[in-house]
Amino acid sequence: MSTETKSGEKNRLHPRNRNRERYDLDTLIQLQPELTAHLKPNKYGEKSLDFSHPNAVRLLNTAILQHYYGIENWVFPDENLCPPIPGRADYILYAADLLASSNFGEIPTGTNVKCLDIGVGANCIYPILGVVEYGWHFLGADIDPVSIETAKKIVEANPLLKDKVDFVLQVDHGSIFHGILNKEDRFDLTFCNPPFHSSTQEAEKGSRRKARNLSGKRVVNPVLNFAGISNELICEGGE
Repeated sequence: MSTETKSGEKNRLHPRNRNRERYDLDTLIQLQPELTAHLKPNKYGEKSLDFSHPNAVRLLNTAILQHYYGIENWVFPDENLCPPIPGRADYILYAADLLASSNFGEIPTGTNVKCLDIGVGANCIYPILGVVEYGWHFLGADIDPVSIETAKKIVEANPLLKDKVDFVLQVDHGSIFHGILNKEDRFDLTFCNPPFHSSTQEAEKGSRRKARNLSGKRVVNPVLNFAGISNELICEGGE
């Protein structure tokens, strides 16, 4: 998570991150007027948002994708994980730097760069960011057919993503690559943001800690501000 200075700069984000500077809240509210209901002052007394509320988080990230990335249609079920866009963008930017390190310092762009996203999720966030930033081609895999269909609809609804993202359903929940890839398949990058809690109890404990950090108060039954269904948050053994 990035830290914000009084000037609004998020000084732990990648230098190329589109959200390194303070959000243009007025513009974001114009795109998603419901954000107005979640306004609250930050610790400096300046206009900010209630980040502990899941609807505020979803509206904010939807507006961020609209304003900073040109993604007009980003719709998925409320119970699915809503990722924080700036943090996910950092993964893409650092992966691009990794590719540049073996390409004479130049970031390779275009659909010749092949990326595999293991657990693409209903929100389809890594393909969205990788396509918008660098025009890469993605294959998104997931064990949840609803997530696959939802991600497909997001791609179909945004011309920027057309012909740059394909999907495959992993029917064997015990496998990662086996069953979805052929021997001749080659990828330049593989992304995976796996579930990191080992149990529902551990997930709830993490949510209580996050709620306390956001509100400064002890919360007994916290709401997951980024939501998430069980297979998005929990796996055997944890991360």
